Amino acid sequence: MDLNLLVSLDALLAEAHVTRAAARLGLSQPALSAQLRQLRAAFGDPLLVPSPRGMALTARAEALRAPLRELLAGVHHLLASSRTFDPLSARQRFRIAATDAIHSIVTTALAARLGTLAPHCQVAMQSADLRTAEEQLAAGELDLLLHTPGAIPPSLHARKLYDETFLCVLRRDHPAAAAPLDLDTFCALPHAMVSPAGGGFSGAVDDALQPLGRTRTVQVSVNSFLLVPALVETSDLIASVPARLARRWSAQLAVLAPPCAIPGFSVAMGWHARAHADPAQVWMRDTLRQVVADAAGA
Repeated sequence: MDLNLLVSLDALLAEAHVTRAAARLGLSQPALSAQLRQLRAAFGDPLLVPSPRGMALTARAEALRAPLRELLAGVHHLLASSRTFDPLSARQRFRIAATDAIHSIVTTALAARLGTLAPHCQVAMQSADLRTAEEQLAAGELDLLLHTPGAIPPSLHARKLYDETFLCVLRRDHPAAAAPLDLDTFCALPHAMVSPAGGGFSGAVDDALQPLGRTRTVQVSVNSFLLVPALVETSDLIASVPARLARRWSAQLAVLAPPCAIPGFSVAMGWHARAHADPAQVWMRDTLRQVVADAAGA
């Protein structure tokens, strides 16, 4: 069977939708429909059948998904093992998914050095949708997922990039910025917090305060850490943010240690088996680790 047909089958099984799979493959819908007819004949099964929500996979199609992925990953590994990668001459696009805060710390530092390290390569910073990231990595639509280790699917390879702690930020002329924060002041101040999913008013800080018998008032909840500086420097709000971001904002905001221990977190990178031995992907993973290490030592 033509290997391209198997690549198309992989997209069809992932999307369960001919038009979306065609867009994913860069094919026209009629061209993919013709390939689907070939696949149905080859497997002696309809593979995709109409359902109330569009198309559904047959039992045979469901059984094909995992071994097909393994087969395509093996082919990719075989081809990649014979390639070399010269970053100074290579022309490659790397696609990295992360939260905006992690992009701000890691990927922007990489992008700033790309002109020297790999002048003809490109980096696409994409948002991290954990519902689809594993599928995109398996399909080669993403190269890396940067997130907390617990959020990286167990089917992926993973390696820790760095550990993170929390610091507090408030406007530079805030009355509370003149001295180290004490617990009473911290709890009395109005807080801004980041809820990535949006709308949350309780988080790691509240979990840290609970054993102490203390509470705080979260006045504003935002869905992005990158909204915090503009919010804090024009108000009396205080925010507890990842330490690397807080230090980056120290020229415009006051940065103070929190008055209680707030558990930190780790950031890891995850990648699919299909990219494990690819020389370009190995270079990118090693370079990201080096960029993070350089930033920590700066």
